[in-house]
Order: sequence, then structure tokens, then C-alpha cells
Amino acid sequence: MKKKKKQTGKPSKKRKTEDNSAKHWAREWLDALVWAAIAAIILRTFFFGAYRIPTPSMEKTLLTGDFLIVTKLAYGPRTPMTLSVPFTDIYTPGVNLPWFRIPGYSEIERDDIVVFNYPIDVAPVSVKTNYIKRAVGIPGDQISIEDKILYINGEEALEYESLMFNHRVQSRERIRLSPTKVREAGGNILQSNNNNYIINMTPVLAEEMEDWPEIENVEKFVLPENYDGFSRRGFNFSRGFANHDHMEEFTVPYEGMEVVLSSDNWHIYQDILERYERNSVQRDGDRFIINGEETNRYTIGQDYYFMMGDNRDDSEDSRYWGFVPDDHVIGKAGIIYFSWDGERLLPRLGRMFNLIH
Repeated sequence: MKKKKKQTGKPSKKRKTEDNSAKHWAREWLDALVWAAIAAIILRTFFFGAYRIPTPSMEKTLLTGDFLIVTKLAYGPRTPMTLSVPFTDIYTPGVNLPWFRIPGYSEIERDDIVVFNYPIDVAPVSVKTNYIKRAVGIPGDQISIEDKILYINGEEALEYESLMFNHRVQSRERIRLSPTKVREAGGNILQSNNNNYIINMTPVLAEEMEDWPEIENVEKFVLPENYDGFSRRGFNFSRGFANHDHMEEFTVPYEGMEVVLSSDNWHIYQDILERYERNSVQRDGDRFIINGEETNRYTIGQDYYFMMGDNRDDSEDSRYWGFVPDDHVIGKAGIIYFSWDGERLLPRLGRMFNLIH
């Protein structure tokens, strides 16, 4: 009777080949994933970013639920400013990397729609909340607002059809205005009292509404000049203005601009000196000590921008918290690649792949 050969436990050549093939396959996939991650990080850091519109502050230009592609190449991408985990908000506190802006192919032009880091967040610049607004004022512009009308360098600013304002609307006596009709036309009733309404809508709709048979009168809702609506909000910039419907003329700061500080204009420049350009400032009335030197003159260290939302009465923007520093600029809004209607729970197919302007 033949004895069975004792099993040595040594794998066969076939098994070895299969194991090597599996390892080779796994290594190839791991290499591919690593390179894909590196490519994604490079694209996200230096080329493009994807952002979602969470609020109605840019309506009707951008709607809540719009998903955007933002090009960082336009104004020049920033090299990393913090040591952080890619694709997350996790960063190493206290570690600030030396950074610079790679030259872009254009400058910020007036009325560009810009994504930037919210200036007054308390965090390193690159991890501050992302905001999106329209750059209505560029460095050196003279800005003023009179009766809700924006003036740039003494001339009335271009008013886009997609801008939204609050309007005072009066219907004819004993006739109620249909909320459904207003909503379907693109407006939003904020307040109603008998036949008086406050409606957020575009100037185009306001003009059309004047011809509705149930409407008596339509006009922009403008706060009175003596209404102090800013002081309670705690923003440095807005302390010196009555409210966002009336703002005396001021200059959007630019690099190299020399300003003469006083108690009257300190609210305009306080965040620039202390928050964005990190100076030590002591003030007693019109007496200033800047970095240990008594002086009321200061030279601005970088360019700034004045940003406003297109939904002018539902946007907390530069009118409240002041200027956006150049080092906070992320990129230019380029295209809507997807849009989701949260109320109807349906995609807005007509908005997909629309260029933003």
C-alpha cells in the first residue's frame, strides 16, 4: 500500500502567481487613488472650487440651492495658508504658513460676483466661512447710498434686472393681494396690514405690478434717515452710518492710500488697522498711538473691496461689516452646474450649466 505524501504547507506556483497578481492589482489601485487624491487637491487649491448657495442674499441672480464652479485662476490662487486636512475644515491652530498669491489672468472688475472668506470671522483667513457677493466697489471708488440708490464715483450705479428690493405696496380698498399670485410672479410678501404690504421683489416685477388691477401704488421701501438700525448690530464699520439706505460718501481703500484718522472716520478704518493689517492701536478721541508711535496718519497696506448682495434688503454685506481685504479673495463665480429647489424637492433643470454674470 502506497503512503500518501506528507503536506509540507509550501504554496504551489499557481497560488504564488495568484497572490502576486492580487498584490499587484491592489498596489495599482492604491497608486491610482493616491494620484487621484493629489490631483484633486491641486485642482481644488489652485484651479477650481465647488460652492453651494445657502441663503437668498444673491437672489434673483443666484438662488438658494444653486451649486457653483468658482475659478481661482481668475484673480490668482493663493498658496496654502494653514496646515490643514484636505477637503475638511480641520486645521492646526497656531500654524500659519508663508503664502503668496499666484498671478491670475484678470483683476477684480466692478460688479464681478466674487467668492471670499468672511472677513470678521475669528479664524485663520483660509478657513473662514465662504461668502459670495457682488463687488460693487473696487479700490479707489467713491461709494455713497442715498434713498437706497447706490452711487459709484458720483454716478448712479447700474441696476441689474435681477436685483431684489423691499417695496411698499398698497392694494385698492377692501381688496386683498393674493400671496400665491405674488409668489408665482417671483415676489415674497414679508409684511401685510389690511391693504398695505412690504414685498421683496425685482424692480421689473414692481413695474409690472403697478398695472395689476388690484394695485393702488408701488414704491421702494426706504428707511428714514433718522432710523438708527446699525448701532445695535455691533459691527465697527456700520457704527458711523444711520442705516443701509443712507450712507455718506467714503473711499474704498487701496494699497498705498494715506488716511488721516479721526474719531469721525475711525469706524471705517478700525478693522483695517486692527484686524486685517494687525496693528496695535490705542485711541483717545482724535489721538492715536499706532504700534507705539503717536500719529493720526496711516498708509493702507493692501487693496480692499466693497461687496453687496443682489437681494439688497436681505443681505448682510459690506454695508454692515465693511471692506473685504484682497488676501480674503478666493475666486470668481463662473457657472451653475446644478440647482436644487428645496421647496419643491426638484432640480431646476433650466439653471444647470448657466454662466454667472
